[in-house]
Amino acid sequence: MKLLALESSTDLFTAALLIDGRIVEREGAPGVAHSEIALPLVQALLDAEGVALAGLDGIAFGAGPGAFTGLRLACSVAQGLAVGAGLPVLGIGSLEALALGAGDGPVYVCTDARMNEAYCAAYRVCGGSVETVIAPAVVAPDAVPVPPGEGWLGCGSGFAAYADALAARLGPAIGRIDASARPRAALLLRLAAQRFARGEGIDAALAAPLYVRDKVAMTTRERLAAGGKA
Repeated sequence: MKLLALESSTDLFTAALLIDGRIVEREGAPGVAHSEIALPLVQALLDAEGVALAGLDGIAFGAGPGAFTGLRLACSVAQGLAVGAGLPVLGIGSLEALALGAGDGPVYVCTDARMNEAYCAAYRVCGGSVETVIAPAVVAPDAVPVPPGEGWLGCGSGFAAYADALAARLGPAIGRIDASARPRAALLLRLAAQRFARGEGIDAALAAPLYVRDKVAMTTRERLAAGGKA
């Protein structure tokens, strides 16, 4: 199986290829807009591995939740490439991929959603499969859902952005913390390969990001009320 994956839900853009069980990943240069590097990076990756777009079996993208602009970019690039090559696509949850990267065990994912909110979800990872315990949601840091039991590994930028609020809210439920963890295209591929093999790929026209948050912009009054800047 040959698959391409794109992940741009955070400030890091990554693209990866799965070629008959082998995964090769590249990442964009820091500080460069995802829109400027997405297509050149994908083409460079394909060229380096000697793979033609039409020779792929499908394209996966990080569906989110995450940065709205990044989610739209990954989805639209995946759609454009897939339509041109007649390939199926598949959106993979970015928080789910982040959890997979943490390894086996209970993983509580929390990423900074800006506007004094966090994206959070809880998963149990075992042998490459990811079971959802708490579905992705966007909430205030002091109101995140508390997972059952103790000893969860906390992953994601939210644990750096809202350290005090999350510590007070989650308490002993969280054991270790990795605030630097981010979703990557290589992790998407590990999940996508299983799902494409089960025939879960869809027509490119049906692909859509998982925004979770309905409202993007806040008024000045709302930002001030939330403790932000005007």
